[in-house]
Amino acid sequence: GASEEVAPPIQQCFMVPKKEINVVSDMAKWKRSQAYADYMGFILTLNEGVRGKKLTCEYKVSEPIEKLVALLNTLDRWIDETPPVDQPSRFGNKAFRTWYAKLDQEAERLVSAVIPKHLADAAPEVAVYLKESVGNSTRIDYGTGHEAAFAAFLCCLCKIGVLRVDDQMAIVFKVFNRYLEVMRKLQKTYRMEPAGSQGVWGLDDFQFLPFIWGSSQLIDHPSLEPRHFVDEKVVNENHKDFMFLECILFITEMKTGPFAEHSNQLWNISAVPSWSKVNQGLIRMYKAECLEKFPVIQHFKFGSLLPIQPVTS
Repeated sequence: GASEEVAPPIQQCFMVPKKEINVVSDMAKWKRSQAYADYMGFILTLNEGVRGKKLTCEYKVSEPIEKLVALLNTLDRWIDETPPVDQPSRFGNKAFRTWYAKLDQEAERLVSAVIPKHLADAAPEVAVYLKESVGNSTRIDYGTGHEAAFAAFLCCLCKIGVLRVDDQMAIVFKVFNRYLEVMRKLQKTYRMEPAGSQGVWGLDDFQFLPFIWGSSQLIDHPSLEPRHFVDEKVVNENHKDFMFLECILFITEMKTGPFAEHSNQLWNISAVPSWSKVNQGLIRMYKAECLEKFPVIQHFKFGSLLPIQPVTS
């Protein structure tokens, strides 16, 4: 079954190697790496885990899940405490750098509050992914590479056994969904630029994973078909249940003009006959447009939890 793809909890003697965490320099090496296999396995496991399920359905919420939500609530509170500054340029508000500096300083402490004492040595490595997941403080931009860092952060927590197989639905519906809310608030508050955006040819300026998992949620839905997500009434009535529609709602709030013009790729997807076809197509697109594009993946970090070494099968 799909659940076997989540790596088992690692040994209790886990120690972070003292060597630097490295970034990718060779795309072929990245695609053959244990990191790529573990990351994609994690994404696909969660894709199966949320299939046909609503955001509002019942699921188990463990203590580590609650702690992760609390961590994200802290990041949200810091946005309120760091209002945008007056500046001549409309985009990339410099207050984001102040907000980011706080995360940079506190990330290890925040992560240590989520993981048990006997795994404390993992905190510095796991914290790297958290810091990478919120955007770039120099360019004040955010994109799918940052989103991938957050998924990698959650994947690492699975690998060290903090999150478990039965946390799957809560990982997507409670933690990742809360992450999306905080990122949307960051994007709005500090007018962040889209990182590595393909403009009208990209799926979305900022996110990709909620479209994958969100389309899986809609597989075999009795009445909602892909053609319905461009209907404003359908979106307004159902967005609280489905991540995909939540994303569409955010796009229509942020952009003006005809949907077919500002979100051409999504418009094309609305013509696909079934959600399972949409889901499969988005997974292929994610690999090609995000994970196999150097500008997106060049900043991806490797260490002892997500190693660059080739897969050993």
